[in-house]
Amino acid sequence: MSLWQTIRVALEGLALNKVRSLLTTLGVIIGVAAVIMMLGVSAGAEAAIADQINALGANLIMVTSAFTRGGFGRDAPRIQSLTYDDMQAIRTQVTGINGATAEQTAMQNVRGGDKTLENIPIVGTTTDFPLVHEYKVAQGRFLNDTDVERERKVAVLGYKVAQDLFGESNPVGQQVKVGSVRFTVVGVMAERGMVGNTDFDARVYIPLTVLFQKFLPARFGGGGVRLIYVSAQSQEVMNDVMAQLTALLSKRHGVDPASPDFTLTTQNAIIEARASTTEAFRNLLTWVAAVSLLVGGIGIMNIMLVSVTERTREIGLRQALGARPWDVQLQFLLEAVMLSLFGGALGVLAGIGGTYLFGALGSMRTVLVPASIPLAFGAAAAVGVFFGYYPAVRAARLDPIEALRHE
Repeated sequence: MSLWQTIRVALEGLALNKVRSLLTTLGVIIGVAAVIMMLGVSAGAEAAIADQINALGANLIMVTSAFTRGGFGRDAPRIQSLTYDDMQAIRTQVTGINGATAEQTAMQNVRGGDKTLENIPIVGTTTDFPLVHEYKVAQGRFLNDTDVERERKVAVLGYKVAQDLFGESNPVGQQVKVGSVRFTVVGVMAERGMVGNTDFDARVYIPLTVLFQKFLPARFGGGGVRLIYVSAQSQEVMNDVMAQLTALLSKRHGVDPASPDFTLTTQNAIIEARASTTEAFRNLLTWVAAVSLLVGGIGIMNIMLVSVTERTREIGLRQALGARPWDVQLQFLLEAVMLSLFGGALGVLAGIGGTYLFGALGSMRTVLVPASIPLAFGAAAAVGVFFGYYPAVRAARLDPIEALRHE
């Protein structure tokens, strides 16, 4: 019996019970769709993390301050190891960078016109902030070196703050009151929205030196900065820039470069660290999908065993007419594989559609992983072969005489 004839007979066997065949494939459909969708959810989570980190700017190196105690005793204030002067030294002495900026934040009420916004983040920063973070100014200008050096009371409003305080009117040149200090608005930042947990549009930017003077006096750690952002010119010079930063800051702080009082972190390192936290989540999703495929395979084995019992006389008749045991085994194995492949095809369609639909309607981002399609479809084929083998062997081992006597 030729392979084509065996395939035709297998298809006829499945067509006799269309509804049962479709219901048998449901487990495989769900399993394949689950593989594609769950890998899409995992990939979407990793992509969202990468986008949030990369949105801070290109080729960033983050220099994080360690805390040291000033004075004596347990109640002595904790002083941050990085300072504004460290940032200035980085700007002038480190090569291969586009710029560097320091940031420090205080929470204050902001009043403009007849409106007051409570607990607004007031970010003290420096000239290179828009360059380092690739953040554009929509109106007016950003802070310049003269503003920072002369401690001018000027402010740049985030997009949302400007809208809430001044509506459609131009805020540039207007006065705002931050805490008890009056500032002149010199610019408004372009709309940016949330980056990670930070809403860039809901902040007010002022010279870092003014923040130290008015909102973070020396006795509360004024003069120290929590974080310095350094933008390297390219990925190729990142290692060289990091080596320069370590050498410069270690010398300025009088510490051993092998155990510095600061930490250097790149965007890629943060992305890799965050991505590793999603690995357990991805593994869990994969196991859930695997269980769905396993259940689908058990369903196929069960229905094929039932089919062998129901078609015992047919098997005996085929053997009496000259069909070899191998022909019978191949027929039933092909039926199981066809059920799996049919379910796999429908599962792929459901998985692709579900991935896009889940991303469009849900709050989590999803990304279709092309490799998941052949992976899921191949798994479905493997399920058909594995769980269809035993029923096929059982059918082939039936005695023709006994099979013909079966009622």
